[in-house]
Amino acid sequence: MTARHPFRFGIVAATARTADEWADKARRVESLGYATLVIPDRVQHTLSPLPALTAAAAATTSLRVGTYVLANDFRNPVLLAKDAATLDVLSAGRFELGLGSGIPMPEDNQMLGIPFDSGSVRVDRLAESVSLLKRLWAGERATAPGPHYAALDAAITLLPVQQPRPPILIAAGSRRLLALAGREADIVALTMQPTAQESAVSEKVGWLRGAAGERFEQLELNVNLMAVGDQVPSQLRMRMGVTAEDLARMGAFPALVGTTDQMCERLLRWRESLGISYVMVADELMEGLAPVVERLTGR
Repeated sequence: MTARHPFRFGIVAATARTADEWADKARRVESLGYATLVIPDRVQHTLSPLPALTAAAAATTSLRVGTYVLANDFRNPVLLAKDAATLDVLSAGRFELGLGSGIPMPEDNQMLGIPFDSGSVRVDRLAESVSLLKRLWAGERATAPGPHYAALDAAITLLPVQQPRPPILIAAGSRRLLALAGREADIVALTMQPTAQESAVSEKVGWLRGAAGERFEQLELNVNLMAVGDQVPSQLRMRMGVTAEDLARMGAFPALVGTTDQMCERLLRWRESLGISYVMVADELMEGLAPVVERLTGR
């Protein structure tokens, strides 16, 4: 048994051809009852996260906006603290910062001319970044000796609206990353392969619980669905050639299939057994999940 956080739902979106299209998408997400609109972080093909989220916040009134997730290595944490605080102010306290150690697609790093280091180095760098962010958002002057970030008497003047700070989401799948998330995050996005089995997810939650200790009950646990009803995102369909039925037949954990009643029952079971209460889905599937959102949001 874990603490029961209220359900909330979010949409992962990455592209729009025009400002009007992006604003319309944000308003549609809000009108369907979703809590958040979040955006991934790639050098190519996606909108730039922080400007896009600022525009989405301006087009809506209650929708929270967030990154899902920023690649930590791409940004200096002092500048990120300032940019994130600015977005939190401009959105009237509706920003959530999602961070990760980077995904194994080193072409982005190559384009930026920075190395794609080992997992342990990237996790250590993320830990330093989170520590600096928290201190700067608290209004402290921060000096950090490194080894990854050597800041000298750093400070930001504009502080976030949300206190003590905006929520921090850390995307984690490895035991080392889950340990960091257990110590430092407010929200933990459980990363997994599209065909991951429930036993593997349960193991990750166990690692997280062990690392978080008494903090575990405070953590909001998140998953990103790979199928809803009878739909899968087009990118997954093209990459793997699978349908929602295929994923269900494989017993894939992130495939939420069936009727609205069946999907709701499964989410209720996930929350009861694993503590998962925050569910994301790609924007092209948002209409399909909407009946579940209407039924479970806030419960």
